[in-house]
Amino acid sequence: MNNHFYSMNVGPAHIIAFSTEFYFYVNYGWTQITVQYEWLKRDLEEATKPENRLKRPWIIVMGHRPMYCSSSDDDDCTKNESVVRKGIPILKAYGLEDLFYAYGVDLEIFAHQHNYERLWPVYDNNVFNGSLEMPYTNPGAPVHITTGSAGCQERIDPFSKEPLPWSAFRIADYGYTRMHIINSTHLEIQQISDDKRGTVVDKFTIQKETHGPYSRSEEVKKTL
Repeated sequence: MNNHFYSMNVGPAHIIAFSTEFYFYVNYGWTQITVQYEWLKRDLEEATKPENRLKRPWIIVMGHRPMYCSSSDDDDCTKNESVVRKGIPILKAYGLEDLFYAYGVDLEIFAHQHNYERLWPVYDNNVFNGSLEMPYTNPGAPVHITTGSAGCQERIDPFSKEPLPWSAFRIADYGYTRMHIINSTHLEIQQISDDKRGTVVDKFTIQKETHGPYSRSEEVKKTL
């Protein structure tokens, strides 16, 4: 089971892949959730050592099922306390949002929903924009994107009519996401639409002067 999670260093980034499916296929056992969580913690501890974060300041995680989404289905990410985000129900154990927040993860990439959605910097359902004018400049929480629009026989997933405050941009067509790590302070995301013949339908840059743990004392810009 250990090949379901791994990490790699690419230029100025430390990239971590993990399995969200462990939380949904417990018929294969609960041990896999514990093993992965403890591995993630060790990997993040190593990646955030000062000498390592100086070399690779960007920490990016990617998994299948999102923590947040505004699709109109009844998937886990539509719940107020998703399993991936908050962990095992009732026990509230092994939730990943607190872990990624504590170690200052910069970007979280997910799929599963057959659409594209960009979130404002978000933690615990609250938006922590860097500022009202420049939300992705020195954000106070990780930035999430859902990029599951590459193509599927099930077609595109529709969105709910009234998205929650953490949803910044949504588009329901086929396409793919391009990421460009410009340097240690700038990371650019572009969403390319296949339906619109290669048109860039979304583009934003995360800019961070420093990388590290987030402070919970940051002013909440929007609260549910």
